[in-house]
Amino acid sequence: MAFVDEYQGVEAHGTTKLHVIHTNDKKQMAITLAQYERHLSLQHHKIVGIDLEYNNDPEATCTIFDNFLADPRYTFAGFSIDVDKTRLERVNLEVANFVDIQKEWKVPEATKELDSLGDVSGMIIDDYYNNMKKKITDDEHKHWATLPLSMRHIEYAAKDAYAAYEIWNRITLTQDGLRRAKLEKEEPPKKRARSSWGWGDANW
Repeated sequence: MAFVDEYQGVEAHGTTKLHVIHTNDKKQMAITLAQYERHLSLQHHKIVGIDLEYNNDPEATCTIFDNFLADPRYTFAGFSIDVDKTRLERVNLEVANFVDIQKEWKVPEATKELDSLGDVSGMIIDDYYNNMKKKITDDEHKHWATLPLSMRHIEYAAKDAYAAYEIWNRITLTQDGLRRAKLEKEEPPKKRARSSWGWGDANW
């Protein structure tokens, strides 16, 4: 049975609030994606945070959503995405431009081989995200395929996707700034133009 649930003001971190749409309705998905793509068209870096928890229904996707994931204009940022890729393959989905933050970013002076989402978000965003994010218990993890999801599941997924977006967006902007600063540093100083004046003969 199709359903559409909207939640305004889901807290992400700080003063940031999320507008969350929880749906399995294909028409609503098409409307939401069209709005999202209009927003992305105005962005220089077209970054989408993505978080996949569980899906066992191969009929749950639609062509519009498939095309959105396959669009190379967008950068889909996720965390530790190898398992996500496998899950997507099971339902014949592939993300064209998928960035794994865990492999692209290393927390300075980290002692672990791979940093967790909590490590990176604490470094790039702040610890507030980790402190307020409600953990899903092992028993609750079994209910990702049960629709509609509970509010705890919805908040968990929304905050993970938001964290992935915010982290990669900040890393991208930082990289842009460093590249720009490097180019400006390497540019030779511009020579000041010399003015020349020509004076004709004058009778006094």
